[in-house]
This record gives sequence, C-alpha cells and structure tokens, in this order.
Amino acid sequence: MSRQKNNALTSFFSGLILHSPARISIIAFALLMLSGAMLLLLPAASTGGAIGFADALFTATSAGCVTGLAVFDIVTRLTWFGQIVILILIQLGGLGIMTLSTLFLLLAGRRLSLTGRIVIQDTFTHSKEQSPSSIVFDVMLFALLIEGLGALILFFRFVPKFGAAEALHLSIFHSVSAFCNAGFAMFSESFVSYCEDWVINLTLSFLIISGGIGFPVLSELKHRFSFRHRRWSRLSLHSKLVLSSTAILLMLGTLMILLTEWRNTLAPLSFSGRVLAAFFQSVSARTAGFNTLPIGEMTDGTLFFIIVLMFIGASPGSCGGGVKTTTAGSLILLGISRVFGHARPRIFHRSIPESDIWKSLSLVMVSMFVISLGVIFLLMTEVGQVSHFQSRGKFLEILFETVSAFGTVGLSTGITPHLSTAGKLIITFIMFIGRLGPLVIGIAISRQKISRYSYAEENIMVG
Repeated sequence: MSRQKNNALTSFFSGLILHSPARISIIAFALLMLSGAMLLLLPAASTGGAIGFADALFTATSAGCVTGLAVFDIVTRLTWFGQIVILILIQLGGLGIMTLSTLFLLLAGRRLSLTGRIVIQDTFTHSKEQSPSSIVFDVMLFALLIEGLGALILFFRFVPKFGAAEALHLSIFHSVSAFCNAGFAMFSESFVSYCEDWVINLTLSFLIISGGIGFPVLSELKHRFSFRHRRWSRLSLHSKLVLSSTAILLMLGTLMILLTEWRNTLAPLSFSGRVLAAFFQSVSARTAGFNTLPIGEMTDGTLFFIIVLMFIGASPGSCGGGVKTTTAGSLILLGISRVFGHARPRIFHRSIPESDIWKSLSLVMVSMFVISLGVIFLLMTEVGQVSHFQSRGKFLEILFETVSAFGTVGLSTGITPHLSTAGKLIITFIMFIGRLGPLVIGIAISRQKISRYSYAEENIMVG
C-alpha cells in the first residue's frame, strides 16, 4: 500500500513539474541562485568577515539573473574564488541552465526529452525549423566566438596598465559580463574612468548589443544573411523588427542623453567624448548595467527616460530582460495601425498575428503590475510612514531601482547597499521574476486546462 502511495506521489510530482517547461525553468534558476548563495557564504569567497545570507542570496540572484545590482563592492569584498563564482553564475544564467545541460546530454550521445526540446525551442527560436541540437550548438558557438573576440580586444587594451595576468582576468570577466548583459564590473565605479576610451566603449557596446539582440537573430544572420542584393528581404519579420527597433532605441537614447545631460554629467567631456558616453549609456541602459557616467548625478529627465529603456529591455531569446523590443514594437505598431485604419499592425509588408498582440499586452500589463507592487513594498520598507516632504527624491530612486531589477539591467542611483534586509529580499524576488519573465511565472502557477466555453458579450464604455 505504501509502495503504491509512493508511486502515486512520484507520478503526481513528475506530472506537475517535469511536463511543464515553465516550472522546470523556475526550479532550475532557483537551484542556481541557492547554490551560488551557498558558495558565496563560504569563508574562501569573501575578504574579512563572512557575508550574510541575505547579501549572498541577493548577489547570487543578481549574477544568475544577469542583473548587476550589488549590495557591496565585489572588487574589494570578494576573493578571486568569489569573483569566479560570480563569473560562473553570469555565464550559466546568461546562456540558460537548460542550454548547458542539453549540450552535455548531446555530447554524451543522449537523446533529449520532449520537455527539453520544447524549452530549447521556445527560448531560442520563433519557429520550429531548427532542431534543438543545432540551436544549442549555435548558441554555444556564438557565445564562445563573441566572448572570445571581446576578451582578446580587451586584453590588449588592459595589458599596458595591469600586466598580463590581471589583464587576462579583467578581459575574460568583462567580456562574459558584457555579452551576457550582466553589468558586473571589476572596477568600483564601473567604467567611469574609461568614459572617453573608444576601444573599451565600442568593444563593450558590441558585446552588449550582440548578447541583447537574441540568439534567434544571430542564428538567422548566420544562416540566411547574404552580402549580395536583397539581403534584408531574406530575414524573417522577427529579425527585421528586432534589428530596426534596436537601432531606433539606440539612436533615440543617444540623442535624449545628449539633450538632457549636455550641461550636466557630460559637461567635463570633449565633444566626441560626450557623443561616445551618450551612445554607450544608451546601449547599456536597456540591458547591461555598465555605466561611464555617474547615474546618481543625472537629471530627473534622464533617469525617467532610462527607466523607459530599462522597461523595454533586450530582445527575445537573448541574455537580457525587460518586456523586450518586439513587445514594445508590436504595441507601437498597433497604435499606428489604429490611426491609419488598419485592422492589424503591419510592417515590412507583413501583418503581426492577433495572438502576438494579446501576448504583448498581457506581458506589459503583468510587468507593470509587478513593478507597481515592488515599488509600493519598497516604499513601505525603505521610507516608512513619513510625509513625502521628508522623503523627496526617494520615489524616483526606488522606481529606478525596481525597474532596473525587473529589467535585469543593474543600473542604480546608489541606494542598493543601503537597502534594508526586507528591501533586499524584495529586489531579489523582482530580479528572479524579471529574468524568467512574468508570463512564465504565471503559466507555471496557473492551471493547464483551458476553459472551453465563454459567456455572452455585452458592450461597455471605453475612454
């Protein structure tokens, strides 16, 4: 009897978890965060006294979710062992645990389960044309080649100042952190001292953009892109929308930062340095979290615009977070199509399916709800029951921190180390949701059965 009961429980939990790709992703990332926190708690990971559990969990989650927020200076607080733990968490979190586990299975000659195939295809492709094995090998190939190229360039740039051993350490860490859009830097002030260094800025920008446009686009550029005529027409609508929206956001971000920071944080720089710094901050603001300008000294207008960029984030199938460029693009096209009287959003002589529009709307609404709850709870834990006259500026700082955590960006106005324990746990939870995506969490905890009936319709007044 007890054996039958055990078999029933086993089948129940396997049906509940193993047949749900969303739940597998959540469990895998949760185990990664906890494992990283346990390693950071070891005496060998930190200098001086031991790190508290809340700080260790926060840092491990920030690294595994490729965010970059830190409650302490990882350069002075962590040993080489602790920094290697951070690097491994960034790489595992950026590429995805399922990707690496799938690679090991394929190398061992094992076949993938149906759930594993679904996870890989849903994460890294918008069509079912490629097999999971080719997808995984493409992902690993792109990661190794791009990170290796970035590390090589950074190595030769760092060698004259730091020597070969330290330059190798810095170049590998920053290349992986940039490509995975993590934003962790081995300099206490990120890259502020390199704000006019064209080699470092352009190399990091290349790594960030490559990791942020998504592996589906990189794979399609590899397989379909041709330098002959009509090369643009060979790309899918997804890749065209990702590339065009990314270019538009980069240009808008650069122009806006130049406009709002010209006489502020950009003032000490040369003309070319101002353009470079504005461009780099526009690149980094959506996903990466590096900064060459002091974020805490920026104007309110700049901070609010960066909040918008962080909310949009990177592209689907990438290392970055946010609601994604295609989501924002689809909703903007929806508004434009309504103005011109089109039934559905259209671009590049293609129409976007209604199901994708509803998914985009759902994602934005759920994301705004998560961010709103996070801001409310953080205001309660960090500000308390005081008048807004006594807490001026706190709302914008907390909103900035919350959106940065949700978008897995890592930029901060400087309040992260001063958060209470409750505040750190709230930000930790938001980073976790932001990395997986609020819809993934919703699907994982929702019922799998779809209702087969609907009620009668009745009109309401809107607007």
